Order: sequence, then C-alpha cells, then structure tokens
Amino acid sequence: MGFREPDARELAARDCLRRLVDTYARACDRRDFVLLRSLYHDDALEEHGDMFTGSPDEYVAWVETALSNWQVTAHYVTNALFAVDGAEEIVTGSRSLDRFARRDGEWRFLGRCVTLDWATCRPASAEAYENFAAASPHGAAGPSDLSYGRLALFPRGGISA
Repeated sequence: MGFREPDARELAARDCLRRLVDTYARACDRRDFVLLRSLYHDDALEEHGDMFTGSPDEYVAWVETALSNWQVTAHYVTNALFAVDGAEEIVTGSRSLDRFARRDGEWRFLGRCVTLDWATCRPASAEAYENFAAASPHGAAGPSDLSYGRLALFPRGGISA
C-alpha cells in the first residue's frame, strides 16, 4: 500500500478533525461541558459499551457525572489516523472509533464508540503529585485552570478559530 499526496481540501479536513479530537480532550479535562457539547451534531450517537449509549445531550450529562469522580484527568490523542474519501463522512480508529460529518462547513462528531485496549488499577499517590514538578502550578478541572488566564485563544465554552 502506498500513499498519494493529499490535496488542499483533504489537508484542511484532516486539520479540522485533529483539532476536533484535541478539543474533545481539552473540554473533558477542563470540565468545559458547553465546549464538549458544541463538538457534536445533534443526531450524533456516543457509545461506551454497557456503561452508556445515547445522544450528545445525554452524553454530556453522563460524562459530567462520571468525571466528577476525579479531581484531574488527562485525555491524550495519539496515533490519530483520518481517512478522507471526499464524502461528507469519515471513519477513524484509535482508542475511540469516531465518525465525523461536515455540515455547513463545520466538522463535528457524528458518532463515537469507545474501545478498551487495556486497563490497570493502582493506588493514587498524593505525595507523587505534590513532588513531581512541584514548582509548576497544578492543573484544575474547571474554570480556575491556569490555561484560561494565560491562553486568550482558548476561552471557556469555545476555541477561537
């Protein structure tokens, strides 16, 4: 299998999709549920196996409750692969299997299905948290996170385009 050089439209679509999944991670970790909801088309479907399946509004309510169990979370996007075939829908796989749709010039989630690759449990260590990069300010899940004060292009509830 070889690869062809993508055209400008494909490059733009891939850029939008990468920003979409990166913004999803930021919205979850900063507990910015208005921003999270804005990433979905109204008819999207979010699937998390037996834990949850539902609409974007139902998902945002569910994830807000689920994330309240943790003071801090870190969602990472690695090995993102977006296949753009010129149509209005794209499928990609990573730790979540995402479907996207471009409507009125905007890419948003049309469906997300989470797949578990591995899991582990270990005790949390407050000492490690305090001692690791101790001179750095700690991140916060909500609006008090340092990024809101320092990064004007990343306001709560949206990202400057």
